[in-house]
Amino acid sequence: MKTRVAYFVNQYPKVSHSFIRREILALERQEVEVLRIALRGWKDTLVDEEDIGEQARTQYVLQGGLLYLLFTVFQTLITSPLRFFTALTLAIKMSIRADRPLPYHLIYLAEACRILPWLKSFGAQHLHSHFGTNSAEVVMLAHKLGGYPFSFTVHGPEEFDKPEFLGLREKIHHSAFVVAISSFGRSQLYRWVDHQHWHKVKVVHCGLEKAFHDIPGQIIPSARRLVCVGRLCEQKGQLLLMEAARLLLQKKVEFKIVLAGDGEMRSEIEKLINDYDLNEHVQITGWISGSQVREQILAARGMVLPSFAEGLPVVIMESLALRRPVLTTYVAGIPELVRHGENGWLFPAGSVEELAAAMEAYLSLPDQTIESMGDAGYRRVVERHSVDTEAAKLVSLFRESAA
Repeated sequence: MKTRVAYFVNQYPKVSHSFIRREILALERQEVEVLRIALRGWKDTLVDEEDIGEQARTQYVLQGGLLYLLFTVFQTLITSPLRFFTALTLAIKMSIRADRPLPYHLIYLAEACRILPWLKSFGAQHLHSHFGTNSAEVVMLAHKLGGYPFSFTVHGPEEFDKPEFLGLREKIHHSAFVVAISSFGRSQLYRWVDHQHWHKVKVVHCGLEKAFHDIPGQIIPSARRLVCVGRLCEQKGQLLLMEAARLLLQKKVEFKIVLAGDGEMRSEIEKLINDYDLNEHVQITGWISGSQVREQILAARGMVLPSFAEGLPVVIMESLALRRPVLTTYVAGIPELVRHGENGWLFPAGSVEELAAAMEAYLSLPDQTIESMGDAGYRRVVERHSVDTEAAKLVSLFRESAA
């Protein structure tokens, strides 16, 4: 008999959340039926064929508008008044010292009411959400309303930045278990939950499917080119990368940097590109598909990611799986995967000089050395981040919860 699990995500599918899609598909390969539920995303323009397919398979909470939400709230109140007021009490409790006021938490309760008929019709045995933010609160309230055991995956860094405001302790207390994507993430969760609940915290890595890394090694390109993949935002450190690029330009180092992605800081980054006369050295692609990201990684000698805060970026796994070493900072869970001098280059976060020196030194390495580092990275990521292996851990946890 198949285990039936409902996945709840704020926005699905999403360009930057391909790891969730991979996880869901891996679960389905292991005899788990998955109901996809998201708040939004039904109107999003997508470029990845698999994302387009997932969009058609997803139920959207907000698609029906306010009336549907209000109707399901009234219906839940009438049919299960005791459960409703228990959940309402918890929603009010979650609003105390929270980063968002009470009305938001009442909306989360309404969203939990909205998904109850879908869970019942599907025959859900367990609820799981990604991220410890509002999505985790919605499934916790659905747990109170319908009795479904729940869990959630914590990625960071947002959850680690404001755990008290997100009510992380309360969410873990009510959960069947909680997933951290790295040992570092587990340690941060230990900080915010009573010792008696430590056993609930499990490490399950984000994974890559075999088709992603099961390709022949590609020749290292001769162009002195690095790629930086990720949302253009403050935590990824692209502004610092532009400062480092300016230093390389002043030293007359030959280089090119491709920023593969888009985001709220694009205009600020473009201003620095113009101000520092980097137009011939820096390119911004905008949002691109998963296959295009792969092409950009393979076209570079390595990937650079000067992040200030992270969980454990999936793009690092992708780069290593494609045998491209990674230049990045030793923050959060990154050093668990990237080994300095073995499969990548680690430098202090926030240091322009160290970043520039790392890029200059790396770009001067001979092809043979880069190939050797790439092979080492490939071996490590395949060993630690196989999506089917990691999904099997989740299957075991889901079945234990359902039982």
